[in-house]
Amino acid sequence: METGRPEDGGAAGGEPVWNALPPGLLRMRRLLLVVWLGLLALAVGLVPGLVAGAAWSALSLAPLALMAWGWVLLGRNWRSWRYAERADDLLISRGVLWREETVVPYGRMQLVEVTSGPVERHFGLATVQLHTAAATTDATIPGLDPAEAERLRDRLTELGEARSAGL
Repeated sequence: METGRPEDGGAAGGEPVWNALPPGLLRMRRLLLVVWLGLLALAVGLVPGLVAGAAWSALSLAPLALMAWGWVLLGRNWRSWRYAERADDLLISRGVLWREETVVPYGRMQLVEVTSGPVERHFGLATVQLHTAAATTDATIPGLDPAEAERLRDRLTELGEARSAGL
């Protein structure tokens, strides 16, 4: 994974160095997709098949088709997420059809949280959530390695304190 840390030299020529999300997030999301839509396909195919006849089992094809479509979309969405640390702010970019790039100045950060639910912990993942003074500018970076999430939290907190000291 590339590093966009300013202490590592940042990016050459002023361009940010983007960090991609680890593949564990994609594996977790695809597993959840297969489990939930697999159970739905089983329920939709089995119950009508037993009650109304075998021809009604074909209803299970709809959740299976949705699973295949979701598999592809999850991959595209995962590849669209990236973040970069610059000297004065953090950039977060995501989105396939509608690209969204969030710029969070270090001096505007009020709180940096690292969270990890039971499924995320099982896959060795954590989420970094940034809170700013404006409620609409909160930003999230999902699916990070816990050590990277803690490093990012500590760095962002340090930079936020240093930048807001002059306010």
